[in-house]
Order: sequence, then structure tokens, then C-alpha cells
Amino acid sequence: MIIYGLSTCSDCQKALKALEAVRTDVTFRDIRADPLTEAEVDELFAEFGDRLVDKKSNDYRALNGWLKNSEAEAQIMAKPKVMTRPVIRDGDMFYLGWNEAVQKALLAD
Repeated sequence: MIIYGLSTCSDCQKALKALEAVRTDVTFRDIRADPLTEAEVDELFAEFGDRLVDKKSNDYRALNGWLKNSEAEAQIMAKPKVMTRPVIRDGDMFYLGWNEAVQKALLAD
């Protein structure tokens, strides 16, 4: 299992702590320190589409006009902090965010 996020993201920290309590195969990847490859971004967009960009975030609002009007994939490649976090990969399954539905799916006995 891989959690893609930022080390400073509170939802990422909550997800990591909860998942490490029940699983031994959890890896955290800080997308600022270890950016996603173009192929990884393409794979995530195939799964989530434009939901992968957090358009409510301050980081998104701070994008310049050119980048804001660019493809969502380009926005994440240029500014990883605009990605909705966390993104959790468990085998072939992907989860976006750390809401009740994701917690129920991943923390179920």
C-alpha cells in the first residue's frame, strides 16, 4: 500500500497513522520530495479525472492564469501541492481523500 501526499498534510498524517496501526505494508511517499512521474499522473487521472486537482485549495487559487487554464495533469506536474490528498493505492485499487467511505474500505476487519 502506498499513500501519496505531503508530510505536512493533516489528512495524510491521519491516514498514515490509522493504516500503519492495522497494516505492515504501508509506504508514505511525499510528492514534493519525490514527485510523481508523468506515467503515474496519467494513471491517477485515468482513475479520478479532474477530481485529482483540489480546486478549493489556496495553492490552486495561487496558480498563474496560464497554469490555471492548462490541463489538470500539467497543474499537478508543475505544482504537486494542488493534488487532492491523500491518494492511496492498495494493489490495483485507488482511493482519494481520507473520508468515512475510504476509512471504512481500508480499515475494515
